[in-house]
Amino acid sequence: MRVLRDESISKAVELGHSLARQSVHQKERTLNDSDVLNPKQAELCERNQTDYSDLSALFINCTLKRSPELSHTQGLMDISMEIMRRNGVAVDCIRAIDRDIATGVWPDMTEHGWEKDEWPAIFEQVMASDILVIGTAIWLGEKSSVCTQIIERLYGNSHLLNDAGQYAYYGRVGGCLVTGNEDGVKHCALEVLYSLQHLGYTIPPQADAGWIGEAGPGPSYLDEGSGGPENDFTNRNTTFMTWNLLHAARMLKDAGGIPAYGNQRTDWDAGERFDFPNPEHRSAPAAG
Repeated sequence: MRVLRDESISKAVELGHSLARQSVHQKERTLNDSDVLNPKQAELCERNQTDYSDLSALFINCTLKRSPELSHTQGLMDISMEIMRRNGVAVDCIRAIDRDIATGVWPDMTEHGWEKDEWPAIFEQVMASDILVIGTAIWLGEKSSVCTQIIERLYGNSHLLNDAGQYAYYGRVGGCLVTGNEDGVKHCALEVLYSLQHLGYTIPPQADAGWIGEAGPGPSYLDEGSGGPENDFTNRNTTFMTWNLLHAARMLKDAGGIPAYGNQRTDWDAGERFDFPNPEHRSAPAAG
């Protein structure tokens, strides 16, 4: 991963890496370790021969429920988190609603009238992570308001550049997990994944998964009798998403990020057009 051009942000990335490694032992759980993965998922972890131990992942749970209230979204996220942990990935998880995150699209909203804003500290963890997974519940067919806020805050930092002049989120991968008892999984996923790729994240194949019950009021994912944790379709897609995130992050890490040509903001601002015909150059009079 390239170091950011802004020295203060570079230090933030360093600190974020440290926080991410320490947080491996600070796990937000709704199930015991032995209960999280089914036999197929556990076997895949045992048979894996690829080293992912230098990768880190951040999961942001955008539930509307404060801790310690049960989060069904967290229940689904736990599966993906456990697969990564069993493969040596340093995993951290944030329940966004528990944090004092200001609303806005500036990196630090205390500089714009807010008394407190925990986003700058969270952003350190974002930049220290090779993988970002956003989890959201469905409300009226849409992602949660907290999820929208998190994406807005990610956008507020999107002007930052790495040392190659690319946007700062380049070289990282993103995915999303969605739960609800009404329709909207794919709609929420397309909004989240579009936003992440627009900001610079790489989205691997099948980078989303979700669970919904029958139409209308009914049990949620972790409710007794819901069938959620046992649902083969959801377990398969969650497993595929997690491994595709790992594979893509491994490839990007080994390649040193996204190749730096044709996508550098610094060079574009300096006049480079990367082989695109420049009318000004064509019309300039010949020297002499």
